[in-house]
Amino acid sequence: MSTEATKNYLQEIVQQQKNGKAAGIYSVCSAHPLVLEAALEQAANDGTHLLIEATSNQVDQFGGYTGMTPTDFRNFVEDLAKGCGFPLEKLILGGDHLGPNRWQGEPANTAMEKAEALVDAYVAAGYTKIHLDCSMPCAGDPIPLTDQIVAERAARLAKVAEVRAEKVGLKGKISYVIGTEVPVPGGAHETLGKLTPTSPAAAKETIIAHQRAFDSVGLGYLWPQIVAIVVQPAVEFDHVQVIDYVSTATEQLREVLNDQPTLIFEAHSTDYQLPENLRRLVEDHWAILKVGPGLTFALREAILALGQIEKEVVADAKQSHIVDVIDRVMTTKPQYWEPYYLGTEQEKRIARFFSYSDRIRYYLPDEEINRAVAKMVENLDTVGIPQPLLSQYLPEQYWRVRRSELENNAVALMIDKVRDALRPYAKACR
Repeated sequence: MSTEATKNYLQEIVQQQKNGKAAGIYSVCSAHPLVLEAALEQAANDGTHLLIEATSNQVDQFGGYTGMTPTDFRNFVEDLAKGCGFPLEKLILGGDHLGPNRWQGEPANTAMEKAEALVDAYVAAGYTKIHLDCSMPCAGDPIPLTDQIVAERAARLAKVAEVRAEKVGLKGKISYVIGTEVPVPGGAHETLGKLTPTSPAAAKETIIAHQRAFDSVGLGYLWPQIVAIVVQPAVEFDHVQVIDYVSTATEQLREVLNDQPTLIFEAHSTDYQLPENLRRLVEDHWAILKVGPGLTFALREAILALGQIEKEVVADAKQSHIVDVIDRVMTTKPQYWEPYYLGTEQEKRIARFFSYSDRIRYYLPDEEINRAVAKMVENLDTVGIPQPLLSQYLPEQYWRVRRSELENNAVALMIDKVRDALRPYAKACR
């Protein structure tokens, strides 16, 4: 991976924004191989750079819920890129929500020590986009945290990153993201009411607090490398609804960037936004669009659709019974969804399979589910997928198959379904 290309591309986006061009990049936040293959295919087709980020939940120095360290994840992504023929010099790797997120139940000192080791591991592995997120309180912290505390902790982590960067030849080549109004990773846990954008005063205070904190530890020189601030444009999703972007509501907030020649906005939780709203976000200086659950949501749609086709064309004794397998695994290992999905048993089952918050993504790496998916793929590839059934369950893919734009096999169909979720992002960022 070319770190110089990474640095130049992200800073080029900032410069284009400052010159009045609505340039942007989408950030793929997923560790699922089919999602990543879809992103690599999409970026290769568009001839663009691709930004892939691992979150602190997915990947950490202990393995995260994926079982991968930052080095493991980098090797994993680069192997996929090589397999897809995607040029590594156009691949950008980032770390998202890097801070004490995973250790909020511990006192701040111990949580921050682990956060320092986390950031150090990401930079040591060659990641060149680092989101410093210390917005979450630890045990014994005041609630809410002040901008000053958050900024001081971010500066503490930046200092660790810079020490490691110098050792591994990345000095001056890391792009940082800051921000205290950070949505919960993976979408809201509760039913949302009305959202309001970050106030201009709060955004200014965040910037000032970070400038002071970085100056106080001798990192004032880093400011041009801080390419984005996370603020809330009032976009979000919960289990059953999406809060859509309203451009007129952010007019005053956008003015905060007028005297910041090296800063743009980064938008989190943009999953499920209307395509026209994604473009408006980029035009309104949210030039980095994060997407994650929306991609595995699309993958789950494809898996369930193919499961229905399998039921029609494969004898019951030979079927994968993919829906039953997923349901059994999720009910016997409820820790990833039970705290979030409430209601009757039927309501909880519907949420497990269909919720926008897509807690099912935590289960897709499960070995039993993987075996069932592999069996379903083998079954469908053996008997073939009739075009009328493809039209019934995956109509967009049906037309691409008819036009000879897409192979009619299960893996190609799943990847293309994920690309359907990515295509609006690609168009919005052009």
